[in-house]
Amino acid sequence: MKTLDFCTCSPAVRRVLAFASAGVAALAFTGCAGIKDQYAASADAQQRMAAEAAADTKAGATVDTQATYLKLVEQMQKEDLWFASLAHIDALERRWGVSPESTRVRADALRQTGQAEGAEIAYKRLLATPQESAGYRGLGLLAGAGGHYAEAVQLLKQAQRRTPTDALLLSDLGYASLRAGQVEEARLPLMQALQLQPDSKQAQANLALYFEMTHQQDQATALMEANRMPEATRAAVRAAALQMRAAGGSAVRSPVVTSVSTSASAIASNGAPTALRDDPVSGPLALKPARWAGMGGARTANQLNPPVSAAGTPLSPNPTSPRGTP
Repeated sequence: MKTLDFCTCSPAVRRVLAFASAGVAALAFTGCAGIKDQYAASADAQQRMAAEAAADTKAGATVDTQATYLKLVEQMQKEDLWFASLAHIDALERRWGVSPESTRVRADALRQTGQAEGAEIAYKRLLATPQESAGYRGLGLLAGAGGHYAEAVQLLKQAQRRTPTDALLLSDLGYASLRAGQVEEARLPLMQALQLQPDSKQAQANLALYFEMTHQQDQATALMEANRMPEATRAAVRAAALQMRAAGGSAVRSPVVTSVSTSASAIASNGAPTALRDDPVSGPLALKPARWAGMGGARTANQLNPPVSAAGTPLSPNPTSPRGTP
């Protein structure tokens, strides 16, 4: 087959071929430009859609995650919305499954809503998990609420071994020791609790109670003065000490201790001495005192510290917080 030599063609043929080549070139140029414009528009749309999807994903991760939902539940519990928190725990576990963290908040909610049996089961599920300390602590609080203070001490010690710097746990342990008649053993955790968290009203009241029980009234007074405890709280501390000494059947020996003035001075020198609200003294297993304002008077010492024989009586008519009084 012979190829056509453009140079040997007649002038007429050359003109036809030149015109055809120009048309093809023009068509090719126009077609490429149109495709390029369409591709650019499509790419812009895809980029916009991808950006919107990424923004939605980021917003969802910020607002709607397991950790965020858990924080919501914990905040509800801090506000004493225990029954409502149970509903949200159900929703949390339905979406993300059961976890040690969700079991912990469920156990606390069950305990605070008077479902001790369910709470005990939930706390025991925590014992082989990273939340083991919370499990032992919860079981200790349940034992104390039932008047079984020696058992409470042992369980709280198990929790303390796993989280040795938890001030409110130490305060719970010290108070349970007082209630179990292990007065000298109560000194160390109570002193630790106050120095670890000097602004804790629970730690302050429990250590003042210890000093009153061991006939160290000057130390108790110095501690209560340094923290500006209201008179109602001081009276409740003294009444509780009298009752607990009487329940012990004999006078409690005063151990040799260093002066509380060191701790009191440290509290007062932190920049702003802690000013207590008009709250009643907090029992350690009650965890959070009721607010005085509008509550209509003080609780009696018997309400705050029921006899050990009253196994079915809770330590406080208003136990509300699993983490203690801040």
